[in-house]
Amino acid sequence: MKKTFLQLLAFILLFLTANASMVAQNSQTIAVGGPVNASSPAAVSQTGLTSLSNLPEADTFIFINPQRILNEAAPRLMPEKELAEMRAAFDQAKQFAGVDPTKLEYIVFAVRFRKPSAELAFMPPEFMAVTSGDFNADSLLGLARAVSGGKLRDETYGAKTLSLMTIDPIAKEAEKNPLLKSFSEVAIVSLSPTSIAVGTTAYLKAAVDAVAGNGRITPESLASLLRDPNALISIAGSPLASFSKSFGLLGTEANARAPRCDSKFGDFYAAVTMDATNFMLRGALNADNPDTAKIINSLISGLLRQATSSVPDITAQAVFKSLTVTPQENEVVLRADIPQQMVIDFIKEKMKPKKEEAAVTGVSTPPVTKPGQKRRTRRRTRP
Repeated sequence: MKKTFLQLLAFILLFLTANASMVAQNSQTIAVGGPVNASSPAAVSQTGLTSLSNLPEADTFIFINPQRILNEAAPRLMPEKELAEMRAAFDQAKQFAGVDPTKLEYIVFAVRFRKPSAELAFMPPEFMAVTSGDFNADSLLGLARAVSGGKLRDETYGAKTLSLMTIDPIAKEAEKNPLLKSFSEVAIVSLSPTSIAVGTTAYLKAAVDAVAGNGRITPESLASLLRDPNALISIAGSPLASFSKSFGLLGTEANARAPRCDSKFGDFYAAVTMDATNFMLRGALNADNPDTAKIINSLISGLLRQATSSVPDITAQAVFKSLTVTPQENEVVLRADIPQQMVIDFIKEKMKPKKEEAAVTGVSTPPVTKPGQKRRTRRRTRP
C-alpha cells in the first residue's frame, strides 16, 4: 500500500509540475500585453516568457499562475484550518520530492488536434503539461524511476531521453476502442535543470523539436494566451481551426490541403485575475468582423438576461448582473468584477456542515405503540 501511494504521489507531482519549456538558449524576449512588472514575484519573468516561446504550437492553451493562486488568492479565500493543512501538505511534498508548489513560476496545459490518417480515420488530440520552477528536474525524474517499480522505460530522441510508461487499464481498453490507443502511453522528459514535461509521446517529441527551433508556438498564439501575464488563470484556443484540422478540411497526414477560408472566427480568450478587492473575469471572442460581433453580442446579452431571471440563487444572480458584454471591432468582449467578499461568503456557506434533523429541546415526543397494543395510561390519584 505504501509503495502504491508513493507511486501515485510521484506521478501526481510529475503531472502537476510537468513542463516542456526550456531556459532560452538565446537572448530573444517577447513582450505580451505590455511590459512585465519585474519587481512583482507574481509576474511572469522575462526568462519565463522566453521559455514559453519555446513551446510547440497548440490549438488550446491553459495558463496557471501558481504563485498568485497559492500565495495571494488562497489565503483570502480559505479558512485558516484548511490553509494550514494545505501548507503542511506542501511541506511534505517538498521533503518527499523537492518540489515547492508555491514557487512554481507557471503551469501550462496544451492540447493539439491532428489531421485524419491516410485511411481517413479520426485521430484523437494530444496533450501536454508544462511548468518551470524552483526544483531539480533530474532529481524529480529519478524519484519517478525509483518508485515506478520498473514501469518506466527510456527512449532517446535527439539530445534528450524520454521516459515512457504504459497505462495498463487504458491499454487494455484500447484493444476494444482504438481511439484510446494514443492515451495508453505517457512520456516524461527533463528539458532543463528546472523544467520537466509530461504528456503523449509524440507531443513531447514535438516539444524537444521546439526547443531546437522547429514548430514553436507563434507569437500571436502566445500573445492571445498572455493578454494579462498577471492573471491567476487564462485560456486561449481556436475551436474552428481544431475542427478544420480534425475533420480533414486541411487535408490528411498523407495529403495536405490548402484552407479555402482563412478566418479567426471562434478564437477565444478567458482569464481570471484579482486586485485588492475584486476578482476580475475577462474574456474575448473573435467574431471575424464588426457586424458579426454586434450580432453575437445581442445573442449573448439576451442569454445573460434570461439566465439572470431564471437562476434562483442570489449570489449567482449578482454574478450574472456584473457581467458586461460589448462589441469591440472584430471581438465580443466580456468583463465582470466580483467582490472578493462575495466569493468568501459563498465558499463559507457551501462549507458549512449540513444541519441535522433533531428533536427540539423541551418538546416531548409521544411513545410509539405497536398495532393492536393498547397504550397504558397511569391513573392519577387524588390526594
